[in-house]
Amino acid sequence: MPPISYVTVHGYRRAFRTAGSGPPLLLLHGIGDSSDTWDPVIDSLAEHYTVIAPDLLGHGRSDRPRADYSIAAFACGMRDLISVLGFDRVTVCGHSLGGGVAMQFAYQFPERCERLVLVCTGGVGPKTHPLFHLVATPGVETLLPLLRLPGVRTAGSVGLRVLRWLDTDLGRDAGDLMRLFDALPDSPARSAFLRTLRAAVDRRGQVITMLDRCYLAEGMPTLLIWGARDAIIPVDQAHLVHEAMPGSRLEIFADAGHFPHHTDPERFLAVLRDFLDTTEPADYSSAQWRTLLRTGRGMPGPGATLAAVPDPAEDATIGA
Repeated sequence: MPPISYVTVHGYRRAFRTAGSGPPLLLLHGIGDSSDTWDPVIDSLAEHYTVIAPDLLGHGRSDRPRADYSIAAFACGMRDLISVLGFDRVTVCGHSLGGGVAMQFAYQFPERCERLVLVCTGGVGPKTHPLFHLVATPGVETLLPLLRLPGVRTAGSVGLRVLRWLDTDLGRDAGDLMRLFDALPDSPARSAFLRTLRAAVDRRGQVITMLDRCYLAEGMPTLLIWGARDAIIPVDQAHLVHEAMPGSRLEIFADAGHFPHHTDPERFLAVLRDFLDTTEPADYSSAQWRTLLRTGRGMPGPGATLAAVPDPAEDATIGA
């Protein structure tokens, strides 16, 4: 595992790991997690790629200010981080929340993104585990300190082990879930966690979806990796994304939950390397981007006429 390095951006200290040489690969972790999540695969990836694995602001060893923890803010932070580190374009691989950040990065900065790899990604539809709905409820912050009480932690650990013994989907990720609970040691960490969660989830589920903008991914090589037994973001979300992104590749790990890169790191590496080796970086075109935004389609074929897009100000019926 590469050592932690630090760089200050906008006055906040950002922790990150970097190793290897070759095409740059940005690895983004999920909510409450850190770059440690890539431990099973990062050294192998560094044999062929320049790997950059940050701790998102408010997570891991990065600073935890009272700040904007929205998906868009994280995407901007990643653009600024790779700029400071000297990278113009990267392939972005994001897990869970990190997948949502990766999609937002590709949406906000398409000229900076070469490929997308989405691992059990958030930001597809409203579905997520009811536990996250509960934690996102206003007032829950008064109860989170109780998680640090020895008895509560022990009870939670026992409960997760029972779920694992019963072979439930949630229990499959028991070890990782306890690791995430332990990553909330103090009030700033809990506050950053809640701000991040509430920017993406409310009592009815996820509030962010990328399905309405999937057409913008035309020409962007995309790999989807999911665990068939993911209790956090169900695997049916994988099929929604795959259908909405023609040309994307979908790999489902039958025995994995929400952390397929932990369950089967060798297969994860093989799938990811094959994708990187057999695809070319996206070729960004501002003209194509404008056409996609105006029509929801790709560039017209030879001889085709680009239809005019009505002005809502001139047609009050639009959106009615």
